[in-house]
Amino acid sequence: MEKKPLLLCFVVGSLGLLSAATGFGAEATRIKGSEVQFVSATQCSYPRSPALALGLTAAVALMTAQIIINIATGCICCRRGPNPSNSNWRLALVCYVVSWFTFVISFLLLLTGAALNDQHGEESMYFGNYYCYVVKPGVFAGGAILALASVTLGILYYLTINSAKASNGLWGNSSIPNQGAIAMGQPQFPPQAPQDPVFVHEDTYIRRQFT
Repeated sequence: MEKKPLLLCFVVGSLGLLSAATGFGAEATRIKGSEVQFVSATQCSYPRSPALALGLTAAVALMTAQIIINIATGCICCRRGPNPSNSNWRLALVCYVVSWFTFVISFLLLLTGAALNDQHGEESMYFGNYYCYVVKPGVFAGGAILALASVTLGILYYLTINSAKASNGLWGNSSIPNQGAIAMGQPQFPPQAPQDPVFVHEDTYIRRQFT
């Protein structure tokens, strides 16, 4: 593998691991229901938690990884391989679509969990009773798992596109007709038309021999 793809995969993979690690860290440090106390009948007291910063870091790292992958490869919808039915093109298309799907869900989970975890002092009313809202278990963990899946699929999409370029030349350059394997040589000079024979009189021919 060349240095540029290797470096890009390393950077994107590191961002994906950072997003997953901070997502799991936010899950571990999120505010639990047992940690919230009622100051009054309508006011909640929340402890300090780093889940907000960890959740935002996870979301930003995931978004950065997705941007790098898509800048390096481009949108697959704008490309057409020389043979759209081959396995590389299908695999790249599946990875591209699923990567974006998991990215959107993961980004929303991480961002929403971080925002809801910071609702300090706010209370909600449910069927006439006040309660203190906390982020449900699994929100940050689900975002972290989907972030790791999105980055992995993005790297696979990038490697598949590169392999398609290497095997088929320029990706999407289908306007050039397929040339045969045997090159037909053309003569440099066009063949000359045959000339009519010239008849020489016998006396003229004898005189030329003695002169």
